[in-house]
Amino acid sequence: MAQLTDIETWVFDLDNTLYPPSMALFPQVNAKMTDYVMQTLRVSRAEADHLRHSYYTEHGTTLAGLMQNHDIDPEPYLVAVHDIDFSVLSPDPALAAAIAALPGRKIIYTNGTAPYAREVTRARGLSDLFDAIYGVEHAGYHPKPSAPAFETIFTADGLTPTRAAMFEDEARNLAVPHAMGLTTIHVAPTTAPDDHIHHHTDDLARFLSALV
Repeated sequence: MAQLTDIETWVFDLDNTLYPPSMALFPQVNAKMTDYVMQTLRVSRAEADHLRHSYYTEHGTTLAGLMQNHDIDPEPYLVAVHDIDFSVLSPDPALAAAIAALPGRKIIYTNGTAPYAREVTRARGLSDLFDAIYGVEHAGYHPKPSAPAFETIFTADGLTPTRAAMFEDEARNLAVPHAMGLTTIHVAPTTAPDDHIHHHTDDLARFLSALV
């Protein structure tokens, strides 16, 4: 684990990391996912909701389960589930200032898409702070937490794992980065008791401000 003062590349997850869960953006995505599963597989809402959750648990994302089990085309799905109301997000000047002050490169890596991430950062007042934004499309639709997803993105970016840190709300998504040598920070109300988590915070802006 590198000291946080030695980090060259800062990797940020998007959903429930660059905005708090209380802003309730992702519940809209979940509802859209359930709707898409209902319409595409012609199942009841209860069955669609069950599949949405079980595929997420088993495959990393609902999309990965749908692709593997039903051979769906990912692009129409991703457009549909990200057609949501971003006005529930509000700008965060403190977070923007803290990210801007970080030395080195800043990137986003999300299981959503890059266009979706740009909408989120715009609504949060974080546009133009990141050197690159990577979505699931850049990983060949392999999702976090799978090792091939991280290897694809980190290789494409050219980052040095032992000089990089990753912020993520899903504890399971930090296991592979930890194994690759990244410093891992769990962003969540409570931390998970996992050996692959180096740091925890329930306030990303405050944590980053303390670094700089």
